[in-house]
Amino acid sequence: MNFSIIDIAFSIIVFLFAISVHESAHAWSAYHFGDDTASLLGRISLNPVRHIDPVGTILMPAIAALSHVPLLGWAKPTPVNTLRLRNPVRDHVLIAAAGPISNFLIAIVAVILLIILQKLYPGVGFALERGIPAGTGLGASIAPPLFLLFYLSMQINVVLAVFNLFPIPPLDGGHILEGLLPERMRAPFASVSQYGIFILFALLWMGNLTSRIFSPFLNFFHSLAFA
Repeated sequence: MNFSIIDIAFSIIVFLFAISVHESAHAWSAYHFGDDTASLLGRISLNPVRHIDPVGTILMPAIAALSHVPLLGWAKPTPVNTLRLRNPVRDHVLIAAAGPISNFLIAIVAVILLIILQKLYPGVGFALERGIPAGTGLGASIAPPLFLLFYLSMQINVVLAVFNLFPIPPLDGGHILEGLLPERMRAPFASVSQYGIFILFALLWMGNLTSRIFSPFLNFFHSLAFA
């Protein structure tokens, strides 16, 4: 089994699922707080086609791959009409936070599945890493690809959650920080969003910086999965 090909295929599948859950979490949260704009547009959906953004879903992951940094990106922004929210400032912060939280929850589920799989098939991670058979029988044959799928789910969702928490508009972290700032500072801060994409590209090319930001979170989840 060629795990390099499977790794690429699984990474794409996991990434598309991760951004679909992320945006659905935004849309569902907005609906919960009184704004049905995204819901009426069909954005509460796990269909990735409804969430694909040419830059964030296609270009950014491609650049990340070429730059040898973790798979990064975002989906088409979920529209939120703050005028329809019951508490516009607070609710907008919670809606923004819902996306990264959803990715952390998927990562936690992936950790649990990794732990269960290692209990059922001891040494499967070691075998996969070194390309040697994990054993015999049906279970042993499906354990390595399942291990890889769960591991990528953990890794990619952690990276996406942390990346989207960067306090840079238009990322979720930017919206969260905007809501936490004093009212007089919100509009000037929001104006930075027109330069946000350039700031993100600059950060992406600074591979060492981004790796240092992601590493503590990845190491923490890794320690949970392989304690």
